[in-house]
Amino acid sequence: MTIDSGDTAPALDLATDAGAPTDITGRVSVVYFYPKDDTSGCTREGIDFTALGDDFAAAGVQVIGVSKDSVASHAKFRAKHSLGVILAADPDGVACEAWGVWVEKSMYGRKYMGIERATFLVGKDGKVARAWHKVKVPGHAAEVLAAARALG
Repeated sequence: MTIDSGDTAPALDLATDAGAPTDITGRVSVVYFYPKDDTSGCTREGIDFTALGDDFAAAGVQVIGVSKDSVASHAKFRAKHSLGVILAADPDGVACEAWGVWVEKSMYGRKYMGIERATFLVGKDGKVARAWHKVKVPGHAAEVLAAARALG
């Protein structure tokens, strides 16, 4: 099941490395799913969202990154790259399944299950205002910020 614009956002209640809440109820939130801490694309994405952190905050938007990595892995990842976004751990993949980002992937002809890089902009009403699937990292955080500002 894929979550798309107009759908009700699934609940998000995950542990974070900084003890920050991941409750998205009643507030505008960006929830982005990424495959793995400390890999090149995921690092770039975290850095890009962090660089725009003040802009997201000024727009009243919280940014939460989710992967299946542990809270301890997230803490190392955050410290190594000075990340300012909330990093939520989904080791059992419950949120990944609920948000429809646990998908079959293929690399070099080998099929395997993994996290699709996807971002969801969720409005105060709990509905997905915009969904990006199969995200390409360059310029993505700025595009999400523009959409979040437009949601206002």
